[in-house]
Amino acid sequence: MLYEIQLVPYDPNWPLQFATEAASISSALGDNCLSLHHVGSTAVPGLAAKPRLDILVVAKQRLTTIASLATIGYEYRGEFNIPLHYGFRKRGGIEFNLHVYESDHPDLELLLSFRNYLRDNTSARDEYAALKQQLLEAGSSFEKNNSIYTGYTLGKNDFICKILEKAGFKRLRFMKCTHHAEWEAAKNFRQKYFFDKVPIVDPYTWTFNHEQHVHFILYLGTKIIGYAHIQLWPQSRAAIRIIVIDESHKAHGFGAEFLHLLEKWLKEQGYNSIHTQSSHEALLFYQKQGYVAMPFNDPEDHASNPLDVPMGKML
Repeated sequence: MLYEIQLVPYDPNWPLQFATEAASISSALGDNCLSLHHVGSTAVPGLAAKPRLDILVVAKQRLTTIASLATIGYEYRGEFNIPLHYGFRKRGGIEFNLHVYESDHPDLELLLSFRNYLRDNTSARDEYAALKQQLLEAGSSFEKNNSIYTGYTLGKNDFICKILEKAGFKRLRFMKCTHHAEWEAAKNFRQKYFFDKVPIVDPYTWTFNHEQHVHFILYLGTKIIGYAHIQLWPQSRAAIRIIVIDESHKAHGFGAEFLHLLEKWLKEQGYNSIHTQSSHEALLFYQKQGYVAMPFNDPEDHASNPLDVPMGKML
């Protein structure tokens, strides 16, 4: 399937269109709306863009926004690859994409840092415009190859990372694996920290395309420093198959923060408990995070290492 991608010159009416729509969103959300921001390419004067405005909403309670935004024509689209985020769209004469976060989400800083850097640096803005035109010349830009995004969107990743580094973005954030660089990092983490020890070639890469297995990447700024593989079980249970922080970034609390984010995401998805089979080396780590002895009860009854300790936590 080929996807249509249209770029148009910057339209000076875009800021006014944002302001008008922002007022409507603010009215619909009431006190739940903390702030609104115009982000994305249409928020950068002089930058060619798809004629679709991106609006960032900071909400007190993200979970209650779906019904409110539906009253003004917004369709909820899910979180995409960004955990703890809500995506919406509104189509018609003027088209909008809406991104809803709560105030502690690192993507708020990411989106605003990227926008502000392009606003303040015309050379970077023009480089971005040239990259977009270059991507439109490649046939793969109009396809989705084992991704939720087109090649056009994925092709901008390296440039975006470069700008975020220049802007000084250093927040910790976790994402579902989506970009080919993220999947490559996942493969490397799995092989280096687990399967090289056996040693065998990773036999479970089939889980990369299975709906009951979710693979996450942990970023520090634009650098991938961690990986986790979560399996979703029946009866509102989930299992940690792998969680690892790169050796160079251990002993900084990143593992505990990663685990906390995964637990928060699972709880929002309706899961009541999380389970793991801990090695003796990781036992203290899990105990410090509130995990206790708990039967693993793998519904698929896979063989496990008899030396591992079954643990779990209620969410």
